[in-house]
Amino acid sequence: MTPPNMVTMLRIATAPFLVWILMHTSPSASWLAAGVFFIATISDFFDGYLARSYDYVTTLGKFLDPMADKLVVTTALIMLAGMARTPHVPAWMVVVLVTREIMVTGLRAVAAAEGLIVGAEELGKYKMTLQAIAIHGLLIHYTYLHVDFFAAGMFILWLAMAVSVWSGIDYYVRVVKALQPKPIAATGKRAVV
Repeated sequence: MTPPNMVTMLRIATAPFLVWILMHTSPSASWLAAGVFFIATISDFFDGYLARSYDYVTTLGKFLDPMADKLVVTTALIMLAGMARTPHVPAWMVVVLVTREIMVTGLRAVAAAEGLIVGAEELGKYKMTLQAIAIHGLLIHYTYLHVDFFAAGMFILWLAMAVSVWSGIDYYVRVVKALQPKPIAATGKRAVV
């Protein structure tokens, strides 16, 4: 367990804590949930920084880091859709966002089985950033200083959903193109590159 992997495990541990906090609908619970989600978001940057700066990159870390991101984000979104308070995040939006994550994860597995590593693209990073900002607003939920955090969060979540679908399609096209059999000139055989 390297230090970055320990930070990632801490991030994974925030998911059940978020579930427990979001069973309550008070403003104080909303702020606490936003604080926990903020810690999870910051720890994502911190574990990546540690891994790159001190050469702590491990196979386990490459697996755990994206899993932790998806776990925390999907936990927050599912709880935001199922909470008793109103307004709440429409369930269909959560389905679209979670479906994209499942499909991209499946594509990564298929590509990896073929020996192909398809890295994260800029669109995926924008998607994650927009989702994190949106979820913070949605977790705060209430109006403070004349700012309706739920409405602001929903506006950004619409943007995140558009970028999410776009990046999912882009990822699919890149993987399918990369997995297309390519002819080998010398032997006339076809190989997957």
